[in-house]
Amino acid sequence: MRTRHGVRLAVLAGMLGLALSTPAGAEARDISRDTLDANDGWAAADGGTTGGFTADDAHVFTVRNRSELVRALDGGSATPKIIQIAGTIDANTDDDGDHLDCADYATDGYSTKKYLAAYDPRTWGSAKPSGPQEEARQASAARQAERIELAVGSHTTIVGLGDSAVLKGASLQLKGAENVIVRNLELRDAYDCFPVWQPNTGGLGDWKAAYDNIWVRGATHVWIDHVTVGDKGHLDEKEPTYFGRNYLRHDGLLDITNAADLVTVSWSRFADHDKAILIGNGDTATGDRGKLRVTLHHNEFESVVQRAPRVRFGQVHLYNNRYVVPAAAPDYRYSIGVSTESAVYAENNAFTTPGHVEVADLVKSWNGTALRQSGTLFNGYPVDLLAIHNAYNSGSERDLTADVGWTPTLHTKIDSAATADREVARGAGAGRIP
Repeated sequence: MRTRHGVRLAVLAGMLGLALSTPAGAEARDISRDTLDANDGWAAADGGTTGGFTADDAHVFTVRNRSELVRALDGGSATPKIIQIAGTIDANTDDDGDHLDCADYATDGYSTKKYLAAYDPRTWGSAKPSGPQEEARQASAARQAERIELAVGSHTTIVGLGDSAVLKGASLQLKGAENVIVRNLELRDAYDCFPVWQPNTGGLGDWKAAYDNIWVRGATHVWIDHVTVGDKGHLDEKEPTYFGRNYLRHDGLLDITNAADLVTVSWSRFADHDKAILIGNGDTATGDRGKLRVTLHHNEFESVVQRAPRVRFGQVHLYNNRYVVPAAAPDYRYSIGVSTESAVYAENNAFTTPGHVEVADLVKSWNGTALRQSGTLFNGYPVDLLAIHNAYNSGSERDLTADVGWTPTLHTKIDSAATADREVARGAGAGRIP
């Protein structure tokens, strides 16, 4: 159930002929003890998701800085707790609240200049980096990880207060947790000071960053709702090019991996990023079979290059989502990634793209076999993603079938793609809970 104190007060006031006014900047209602509605996606299965609903008053915290947030998280304990974030919290701060930059984390003689000189492919070759500079990079990275990786335990609700709560530079780690809610919060710029060079990735090598804004790793019963996630502050497209590759500072916005299960992601906004959502992290991770059941509905993906989402193994219900590819987005690759043993059921999603993006670009398959789709709109016109994918990619990728082996039963009302497009534009993201 969702507690709607503000709504109930308004109804009572109307019955009594009274007028209620809400002070500027104040919340209309307390959302901190809201729980996931019945049937609202996979996270509603098997008892549902309640987060910190049962927390006693001693475990309801309002936090305004990193130190207070760390104390409230309690090392990822399973004690029921509600953590209310007020204002902007910067994870890259010391215990006194002073900001830390990359130079503050660097140790053992690490520098970007020395690292580039040591592992230049023209002299180092294609071997994996090793030796003093790689060891110094790892030590420096460990110092940053100690500050910005924040463990979230079971039976926890993290909620932003008001319409401008921000968690900056942090990576929320839901590792093995159960029953977690994250709502009404902007998660911004999980920036890696020390990317690693991987010479053999993609044939040309690539830079690999370490942190996801939210990592759901082996966790179950997770509800992520009305969050805004992106790279605001440090866009990767503005980073330099080293060894002919973009010096990436960000990994995923939201990764759901390592047999995580029963997750609903709703009314959220993912923006200005390369790899948005990864569900299942490896083709050989056969322990994910029967897990990775995820619902994504009423989310907005804007200026996202790829992985919206990319799926392995999981049964993923993808409905009423809004995709926007801006005209100035020449690097767009795909939106829906169909990979090993995935079973994506896509309904009534809307895509708006510039002329250089074709319908056939929206879906990409790697060892995928099936995609069920219906009700898709592309620039206002109905299209069949499956038929177009098979027609345009038959020479390079195997045809996909529509038989994904399951039919979603846990979901809210499924609107037309056109209606969802309008509603999501107005209502998705932090600060927009009705």
